Amino acid sequence: MPVALTATITAIVRPLAWLARQGTRAVAALVFIGIAIPPLGEALRPFVTEAVFLLLCISFMRVDLSALRLYLRRPAIVVAATGWTLLAVPAMTGGFWLATGLRTASPDLFLGLMLQAVASPMMASPSLAALMGLDATLVLITLVTGTALVPLTAPLFAYLFFGSALTLSPVALGAKLFLILAGALAVAAIIRLLFGLAAIERHKAPIDGLNILILLVFVCAVMGPVAPSFWHEPLLALGLTLLAFAVFFALLAGTMLVFRRFGMERALALALMVSQRNMGLMVAATDGVLPGLTWLYFALSQFPIYLAPQLLKPIVGRLTKPR
Repeated sequence: MPVALTATITAIVRPLAWLARQGTRAVAALVFIGIAIPPLGEALRPFVTEAVFLLLCISFMRVDLSALRLYLRRPAIVVAATGWTLLAVPAMTGGFWLATGLRTASPDLFLGLMLQAVASPMMASPSLAALMGLDATLVLITLVTGTALVPLTAPLFAYLFFGSALTLSPVALGAKLFLILAGALAVAAIIRLLFGLAAIERHKAPIDGLNILILLVFVCAVMGPVAPSFWHEPLLALGLTLLAFAVFFALLAGTMLVFRRFGMERALALALMVSQRNMGLMVAATDGVLPGLTWLYFALSQFPIYLAPQLLKPIVGRLTKPR
């Protein structure tokens, strides 16, 4: 390999590996970067769909097929977790908010909460679970099954709960989700075929760093409205932030209770995954055509998603420590 090319590759790989070593600190910093530099968010907003697509490619590219086969031989926990995150969570969420009258009182906020509920887990969940010392393999396998089925479940709940709030029809939503996921799976398969899983594993650190950079695109794009909202409508912004944290920790605690019989570490891993909903996928599927209040809730919901791994890491360490 030419010396100049080697030097160029090294100059790219080293910063990415360094970024990956920052772990949950780097992930938490994304939120504050997005708030501090609103013009960056405006510039990156047109690329949200592409960023989500690349995150999907990276996650599919890193699936451990041997671990997948192992869990498929004993699929009870994967089936239960998939059913919980794709069926139980949106059904209970929809029922709760309908009972409160939110769909009538604030259709745009109801749309945001329901898009959050029907989404599959976030593509970065396995990486965040690994950074926290949790079972990333279980998270990844459940993520794959949940992501594969969301084109079927999301339209169902869209039909039941959204009404006219969503401009995209349930069938179109399912078709768009399927195309995004199928395309990402195809790209990931080609990359694995060309380079092999061993090479991908050897370059885990720079790939993790690249993952964080791609997350920066999404976070900055959705965090754009946050600073102006806190300035012009502080009570609304604060209320939505508290709501986002409440939803996050309700999903976290509820999932831990449901899956505690499988062991605390597995329950924690699944709880983290379920509480981190892939709202970026729903934004991509709707082409970002969402009401302003829905966008603002999506933006503020990034706070618990990206800050929780750093905040929970000491607690996770104590709970999973051998007794």
